[in-house]
Amino acid sequence: MAAEASGAASELVQVVSLLAAGVIAVPLFKRLGLGSVLGYLLAGLVIGPFGLGLFTDAHAILHVAELGVVMFLFVIGLEMEPSRLWGMRRAIFGLGLTQVAACIGALTLVGVAMGLSVTVAFVAGTGFVLTSTAIVMQLLEERGAIASPKGQRIVAILLLEDLAIVPLLAAVALLAPGGPETSGTERAVSIALALASVAALVAAGRWLLNPLFRLLAASKAREVMTAAALLVVLGSALAMQLGGLSMAMGAFLAGVLLSESSFRHQLEADIEPFRGILLGLFFLGVGMSVDLAVIGANGAFILLGVAAYMAVKGLVIYAVARALRAAHAEALERAVLMAQGGEFAFVLYAAAASAGIIDAVTNAILTATVILSMALTPLMVIALDRFGPKATASTDGVEAPEDLVGSALIVGFGRFGQIASQPLISRGCSVSIIDTDPANIRLAEGFGFKVYYGDGTRLDILRAAGAENARAILICVDAPETARRIAEIAKAEFPLVPVLARARDRAHAIALIQAGVAYQVRETVESAFALGERALLSVGADPDAAVAMMEDVRRRDAERLELEIVGGIYAGRELIRGNATESAHGGH
Repeated sequence: MAAEASGAASELVQVVSLLAAGVIAVPLFKRLGLGSVLGYLLAGLVIGPFGLGLFTDAHAILHVAELGVVMFLFVIGLEMEPSRLWGMRRAIFGLGLTQVAACIGALTLVGVAMGLSVTVAFVAGTGFVLTSTAIVMQLLEERGAIASPKGQRIVAILLLEDLAIVPLLAAVALLAPGGPETSGTERAVSIALALASVAALVAAGRWLLNPLFRLLAASKAREVMTAAALLVVLGSALAMQLGGLSMAMGAFLAGVLLSESSFRHQLEADIEPFRGILLGLFFLGVGMSVDLAVIGANGAFILLGVAAYMAVKGLVIYAVARALRAAHAEALERAVLMAQGGEFAFVLYAAAASAGIIDAVTNAILTATVILSMALTPLMVIALDRFGPKATASTDGVEAPEDLVGSALIVGFGRFGQIASQPLISRGCSVSIIDTDPANIRLAEGFGFKVYYGDGTRLDILRAAGAENARAILICVDAPETARRIAEIAKAEFPLVPVLARARDRAHAIALIQAGVAYQVRETVESAFALGERALLSVGADPDAAVAMMEDVRRRDAERLELEIVGGIYAGRELIRGNATESAHGGH
């Protein structure tokens, strides 16, 4: 009994240490601007076999934690409707295949140059080509770039790499001693199993999953719905694994099949806690797997390998991106994000070791090379963000203003500018519109608006947009400092043209008044007043009394604003006090 109690306590210590490592390291690293991935990796190294020694078998943890990657791919699949995935087919099989093929060739040559045999160099290079889906997707998520066009292109390449693990494993089997003579029938069986697994998963997704979730929802058993969500993810991963395919690919396919289901958001909410914990556990396991003994014994070779593989892979990725007409900033960002090796390399190297292509020491060296590259990636991304070129929005198909004439000039055509323009357009006024966001411009043109690209803080742009002859200039940009600068330029250069501006808050409104605008309105104040008046009616106030009360609120708000301007209550402690008063009275 004492031995059992001691064993249970030891296991509990390990669980607590895992949780503590993540809870301490991740917030600290994010506060330092180093990202959560690097925090997990270093925490894993500290508590692993070569740190405090709380864990001796990092691979056992990695085996379980790979489910975090599986769940991550399932959640990504939920965001990919089949029509959207079909629209990405060129990026997946064009861009992805080109990058993978070019990187395999280049990295094989790197291995040969480092003294490896051609076969071993090919295995080492192909393993390093398979980028870490977990790290890249986590970094894209932290940067808010998964849904962006450049993020979607990276996702497409990662999907192709997930698919590539199947032929690469087959290639390892062919390269094994005696492989070609014994693998013909086995290859046919493997292909048949893979196709059967995919077909079964597609059939279940189309005809089984939605009825199943409707039945479970009718039972109103919340915990059963969560169990069903886990069953779908793990079951699809198991089906793909039994078919010789990637577990992550199976989960992704299941997510795609459920992307148009009415239960999509419920599934995502149920999976999210497990996904986050297991993905963090995966990074901890990678950190524990850093074999400092192997690195110490082969340090020069491993460091040379990391530098050579990452540099060459990054250069090839950049070259492919530029050849396919990506902007310099996007190509550089893709190269930095994807220059590392990934978790599928461990699978490929283990298969090569089992097949007798590489020995145990070579496997350990190649694995350490991949792990170090994964650990360096967050640092490289930080360096890119701080010192690299800033990505600029594409202005393809967007026109600049040229001698426009309009009775009103609108600067900024986001959600506020679009609403403000409607009364003018309804009255038949001619309106010229400029904006600096090409996405906004293209979106507006889809609804019949002609919007030109132009920076309102430049005098020449304002002149070209017709500010000199306008009867009113409407400043509807979101950034307070930008709005103030536009107001100052407009009043200085076009003093006879009334300037009307959108204000973010009370402090911004005061700055605009001081800049000389004829009229300003805080972007939320009128909607807040309308909501307050409706609230008065809802609690039983007489309609006439409600109107009178709102008039009094407006009058007191205007008086406070005037007092702050005249009295100079605009900085330091008085500004804070004024904002607190405004909050207390509902003004914004």
